Amino acid sequence: MTGSGYSYEHMFAFSPQRPVLSADLVASLRPVTLAKTRTLPLGEPWNALVPDAGLRRGSTVVVQAPPGRGGLSLALSLLSESSARGHWSAVVGVDDPGVVAIADLGVDLRRVLFVPRPRGAWAESCADLLDGVDLLIVRPPSRVAHGAARRLMDRVRERGTVLIALTESAAPWPLPAELTFDVTAAHWATSSRLDARLLTVRITGRGQAGRAREHVVVLPNRRGRAEAR
Repeated sequence: MTGSGYSYEHMFAFSPQRPVLSADLVASLRPVTLAKTRTLPLGEPWNALVPDAGLRRGSTVVVQAPPGRGGLSLALSLLSESSARGHWSAVVGVDDPGVVAIADLGVDLRRVLFVPRPRGAWAESCADLLDGVDLLIVRPPSRVAHGAARRLMDRVRERGTVLIALTESAAPWPLPAELTFDVTAAHWATSSRLDARLLTVRITGRGQAGRAREHVVVLPNRRGRAEAR
């Protein structure tokens, strides 16, 4: 894939060491990130479930789900509308990102950077990438210390990026987030094949006080997209 001037391999940084973005790559990303708006847009169905139909710049969002219960798909679906509008994003700590499924969700792969195996340098990798992206998904490899979370969240606030932390209930994000998408149940609807996965998602945080409730979302549906049930 070379539509943006970078080969498919350049989307990935496979070194276990802290990746370093080249000066020309950072320069090519910067014009997008400097075009600030207060929020980054969300696509369906999230735009109907989140206040202002978007993610506030400088905020941290948590997606919490048991392993294999759709947490990664949910987190990636939060990128789709912004990606379609030209914003850059990054995914850190996901060994097998499943690029076909990501494309089906509507994410523009020409504007995504992947760091699949940062290991112990995951927080540093995120901090480096914040200079060049608008949204960043991270799956920490283990329980996150308060200090590491605080430093990263401060950096996110300073840069006006949106951080999406993908966690499990056994190792939750240690500090309050602006929004939390908690997958409480997941199952596949089947006929002669696996057709669609239904997620029950509880959304809490900004604008949800007194009205937080669970929503059933199909993710992926037969087209690989997210939709309200």
